[in-house]
Amino acid sequence: MRTRAILFSALLAMTSGAVMAQTHTIKISSPTVNDVTHEWMKEFKSAVEARAPGKLKVEIYPASQLGQIPATVEGVAMGTIEITAPASGFLIGLEPRFQIFDAPDIFPTMEAAQKTFADPAIRKRFSEYGAAKGIEPIAMLLHGPVMLLSSKPIRKVADFKGQKIRVPGAAPFQIEPFRRLGASPLSMPLGEVLSAMQNRTIDGMVASSTVFTAFKYYDLAKGLTALPGSFLVVPAMVNTEFLKKIGPELATIVREEALNAQRRVEKFAQDDAANTEKVWKQNGGELIAFDDAEKARYLETIRPIIPVALERNEKLKADYEAISAAARK
Repeated sequence: MRTRAILFSALLAMTSGAVMAQTHTIKISSPTVNDVTHEWMKEFKSAVEARAPGKLKVEIYPASQLGQIPATVEGVAMGTIEITAPASGFLIGLEPRFQIFDAPDIFPTMEAAQKTFADPAIRKRFSEYGAAKGIEPIAMLLHGPVMLLSSKPIRKVADFKGQKIRVPGAAPFQIEPFRRLGASPLSMPLGEVLSAMQNRTIDGMVASSTVFTAFKYYDLAKGLTALPGSFLVVPAMVNTEFLKKIGPELATIVREEALNAQRRVEKFAQDDAANTEKVWKQNGGELIAFDDAEKARYLETIRPIIPVALERNEKLKADYEAISAAARK
């Protein structure tokens, strides 16, 4: 009996040691590549693995390697993927409050948006996003200014009329502005856009400025129009059951290094947006900016959707007021 007890104790100790030594894998999916999201993934991987050697392993999958955006968002909600980082508009099915980032003119500059995302009070507000669906934002990335690439260049507000335009999500703040401008908006994952423009299913696409050079869209069309007061936000979403599974110590490392990586890539994001303009022009592309009169006409046309959207959701209204105030400090 004593021998059996000793053997059992030894087996139990070996089993416990194996559990303690378990390596947890974090798979991160992104629809883009060679951009600020990809850079954040690399920074996060390096920092997490350095702080938790042998305990956490990070695998990064840019350029939709794990599937198109809807599939990866569902994967994180179900726990088959640990983290995904799509445009915020593709998360509204899990949390309607994500549409706030597409509100017209909510951020005056990229730097203001980045400082807002690092504000502790705003981060606390964001931490609630998606909680009911088992997801949590661990980083908020300012991807870059929103621009529109069109086969028929848009030089003034009247040029929107009749165009079929891809938008990154189906929230009112994404759809309604283009309807008011006379266009036909269509939500579509980034991985489907190239073929849709090639076969003329759509006339143009909306995305962050850096997407157009990363995927060499200058070979497809040349007219790239800046949309005033608009920036693309990319939340990095983690499955909350995964954080519980790895325990509080490792979960703290994941959360802290996600924020640290977010701060480290801020300058990269600003430089990347500036470099995009140079690369676009070097490859024969044209950058189009509205003059003051057209910019005013554009904003006057789309701003009325703000109160209509906010009236439907009290939390969204509170988010708008808090984020706007923080961004304009």
